Amino acid sequence: QMRLVEYGGGLVQAGGSLRLTCAAFGSFRSINGMGWYRQAPGKERELVAIIRTARNTTYAGPVKGRFTVSRDIARNTAYLQMNSLKPEDTAVYSCYADGYSDYAGGYRDLEVWGQGTLVTVSS
Repeated sequence: QMRLVEYGGGLVQAGGSLRLTCAAFGSFRSINGMGWYRQAPGKERELVAIIRTARNTTYAGPVKGRFTVSRDIARNTAYLQMNSLKPEDTAVYSCYADGYSDYAGGYRDLEVWGQGTLVTVSS
């Protein structure tokens, strides 16, 4: 089955940049979409960005224009470039992917989450 490994988080000053990487491993037919959610202390998990094709992307309002999501289909890998970071971006960022197992027909039967990587933005 599919598993996700994400990395690239860390400590950065406000206005700085980070790039997150997420790679999918295991046995599966294909991935449809990849992206990130985030959760800050005391807040609910929220969508950050999702990419399905190069021209089919979704961004949360607070990150629009600052974050860019991309993917390398051949390598089963997605990236999140985060620029102009703000203290309110501080959160655990978890990779997300959905797709098809080796046994799936036309039904998207996989939905997988990574363990998360911490992004801390200081003032």
